[in-house]
Amino acid sequence: MVDETEATVEVRRSRRRKSTVSAHRDGTTTVVSIPARFSRAQEREWVQRMLQRLADKERRRRPSDAELLARAQRLAERYLGGRVSPSSVRWSGNQGRRWGSCTLIDGSIRISTRVRGMPGWVLDYVVLHELTHLIHAGHGPEFWAELESYPRTDRARGFLEGVAYGRDLAGEPPDDD
Repeated sequence: MVDETEATVEVRRSRRRKSTVSAHRDGTTTVVSIPARFSRAQEREWVQRMLQRLADKERRRRPSDAELLARAQRLAERYLGGRVSPSSVRWSGNQGRRWGSCTLIDGSIRISTRVRGMPGWVLDYVVLHELTHLIHAGHGPEFWAELESYPRTDRARGFLEGVAYGRDLAGEPPDDD
């Protein structure tokens, strides 16, 4: 998440823009596009509104460890019938090339910080994948059959394969932060 005290805001006025306002991050700069006809007061109002929307969106895409655990519990209930309950679920910066890992002995799950910011359905798949290991240790047919209840399994796996392929092409080393 970008700290607004250190970030800059660039307002772009457009004559073609009639009523819509949009915003996006470009590094540490937040770009807010508004109609040219907006007054300075409307500009200030919309800049604040869009900064809040971006911050809310980023917070949802980067949940805390406690939010990650709550998410895992909801996923376990919905897709695994509540048969598992992890002891902990937390972010981990030392997953190397793994998206997540599960320790069967104590039921703890670690999710790679590389997953932070990815679409929620991808995060859900990674968490659910690790939760399923609490039922089936390996990646046998029973394991994959269990994951079939999550409707975006194939899509999420494709997304993660694409990310990994892109990083391999770019020659990026595994994350060990």
